[in-house]
Amino acid sequence: MIVLTSFSDEELFELVKENRKDAYEEIYHRFKGVLYAHAYRMLGDREEVQDLIQEVFVALWTKKDSLLIKNVSAYLYSSVRNRVIDRVSRLKSRNKYLDSMAFYAEHYSYQVPDRILYEKELRGLIETEVNALPERMRLIFQMSRKEHLSHKEIGEKLGLSETTVKKQVNNALKILRSKFSSRDTFIFFLFIYSLPQ
Repeated sequence: MIVLTSFSDEELFELVKENRKDAYEEIYHRFKGVLYAHAYRMLGDREEVQDLIQEVFVALWTKKDSLLIKNVSAYLYSSVRNRVIDRVSRLKSRNKYLDSMAFYAEHYSYQVPDRILYEKELRGLIETEVNALPERMRLIFQMSRKEHLSHKEIGEKLGLSETTVKKQVNNALKILRSKFSSRDTFIFFLFIYSLPQ
């Protein structure tokens, strides 16, 4: 049996390109801790960092055939950095937009047509955040909130325990609430997504 721990990162990646999941897992275990610490220093949000690290490793596996990597460590750090920059940029843009919308609502909410437009834009913003959830979490959350399925029904459809489904829904709500936590104006819209099942 080959001991992969003695292989270099680049040798492991060559095995990954041959669909060797054990080599992929070895790379994952070598780098997950340091990449997590690196991203956490920049973002300071555990759940956000966990999602980001998961995205980096999923991309490594799914794009392995088209990636030309000379230095695995440099590639992974660069991927993490780019995703952090993207998230920070999106957060700044979203916060600027939310501040603008909150000001507008506070000063012009008495105008009914404008209020309807405002609410429509808010719903769109929330929908964007829902779509940004990790894939499985988003699927479960949408089945719960849009299809109005119970946790038990979702579990049966997806082959998951009711507890797992409940945890995924709660995690989704926690993520969504954190995006809008300082915005009292948005609580009503978040409430729509958090009605008990």
